[in-house]
Amino acid sequence: DFTLKAVKRVEGQEIRLKEIPLNDAKTLLLFQRGETSGVFQFESAGIRNVLRRLGPENIEDIAAVNALYRPGPMQYIPDMIEIKHKRKKAEYIIPQLEDILGKTYGQCIYQEQLMDIFHKCAGFSLGKADLIRRFMSKKKEELFLKEKEPFLEGIIKKGASRKDAEKYWNELVEFAKYAFNKSHAAAYAVISYQTAYLKAYYRTEFLTAL
Repeated sequence: DFTLKAVKRVEGQEIRLKEIPLNDAKTLLLFQRGETSGVFQFESAGIRNVLRRLGPENIEDIAAVNALYRPGPMQYIPDMIEIKHKRKKAEYIIPQLEDILGKTYGQCIYQEQLMDIFHKCAGFSLGKADLIRRFMSKKKEELFLKEKEPFLEGIIKKGASRKDAEKYWNELVEFAKYAFNKSHAAAYAVISYQTAYLKAYYRTEFLTAL
């Protein structure tokens, strides 16, 4: 707000943040270079290093880094980087998983993805899938674990082997402990992007505000 008012006062420009393009090359370059000191949620040396290694190309990449850069899910960042740069291939035990996890490079990051996996890959109703999401978000892991056999049966029906289904269930339990709410990550990413846009185009006013 301080930056916007300064730009209007100094340069006579009124910027409407809701109208700025979410694919602006100069703004994305700021993220790709890790030049995000003062940018909401992306100030630490660690996350700036991740940005340089990943090279986010869109708002979804920015949201994913923000969601993953926390204790627990940080362990999946190296795989995400390798898959994004095609140095490693994402593996899916059934094709439906690629539709759900493709945009996050094979990683289950969001609670909404967890719900989709239970619904589209294991045949759970949407209501039941949401209930399972709540078990994990409220740290009721024992209730989550009770769904193991129905999950395995459902995903095996879709074509997975028992061995692969068991292995994926174990991975999913780990993912589920840290699954982030995508709407929350997206809202943060938009504010981060808007902050970076102002830094990229109106650096003097932005740094004065900072």
